[in-house]
Amino acid sequence: MDVLQATVGQGMAARVEELAGKITALAQPLSEEQFWTKPFAFGNSFGHLILHLTGNLNYYIGAQIAATGYVRDRPREFAETDRPQKKVALQRFEEAVAMAARTIRAQSEKDWSQAYTAVGADHARNRFDIVLTCTSHLNHHLGQMQYLCYALGKS
Repeated sequence: MDVLQATVGQGMAARVEELAGKITALAQPLSEEQFWTKPFAFGNSFGHLILHLTGNLNYYIGAQIAATGYVRDRPREFAETDRPQKKVALQRFEEAVAMAARTIRAQSEKDWSQAYTAVGADHARNRFDIVLTCTSHLNHHLGQMQYLCYALGKS
């Protein structure tokens, strides 16, 4: 089972890093203003999605699995008016991704099946479930971010 554990951990961590790399690359050509622009009456800005993804990883993987002590304020991720600079928001995102990838790679066979509970994750029965959910969540928002870049003329 060690091979399966290593395959799962390495594969999931690599996928998180790959998706995050695509998100970071999409952000690069955006100006500070574009990063925080909400081009549609519905939805979010690229910047607010970065805050959201950072909070998601820091809470579900960081606080709940890695015991980082992170305290999440999810509503603020979408409504933050005291916006950090683009480079600061992206740095925090990259730090959250690095922490998540380290934590995912460190999971043993027994760790993957440990019971998991967290606010907003009632569906997650174990650590594997939440890591899969967080990875899918990154992919979901990557699609939204691609569309935002298209709407801003940066695709």
